[in-house]
Formats: sequence, C-alpha cells, structure tokens
Amino acid sequence: MVDEGEVRRIAGLADIQIPEDEMPAFTVQFNRILDYFEVLDTLGEAGAGERALHTVMRDDEPRPSLAREAVLANAPADEDGFIKAPRVM
Repeated sequence: MVDEGEVRRIAGLADIQIPEDEMPAFTVQFNRILDYFEVLDTLGEAGAGERALHTVMRDDEPRPSLAREAVLANAPADEDGFIKAPRVM
C-alpha cells in the first residue's frame, strides 16, 4: 500500500503537482490502480499460446490523401517540402 508521502515522491519524480487537498483521494485512486496490477499478476500466462491469433485490422488500401500544400499550410514551420519540428534533446 502506498501512502501520501510516497505519492508526493512519485509526483515529484514525474514532475506533476497534486494539490494538498486532493492528496487523500489521489492516494486512494493510486492504490486501486496498484491493486489491479496485483490481479493481473495472478493471471499468469498459462494457455496464452493456445489461442488462435487473427487480425481484426482492415487490409491496407491506397487512397487519396491531403495535398502537401494543405498539410504544410497547417504546419508551424516547413523546410524543403517537409514539416519542420523542433530538435528533441
């Protein structure tokens, strides 16, 4: 079971702020989520490979898409016909 102090520590690591008046309710919800994980851990993998696998996705079919000019008109920046995004560091 996780207490409010541990929730504060995790919130700090995740760089999120939880108002003090919401801390008790958030702690209860956090513990409920952890309880669900404990249930999932008890299921194991027995019989997992026995199920027949099939795809529920549709087949890919080529179809017209948006014009490049229309897409680039909505982009904050573009370069050489491509959307230019900020560098990720």
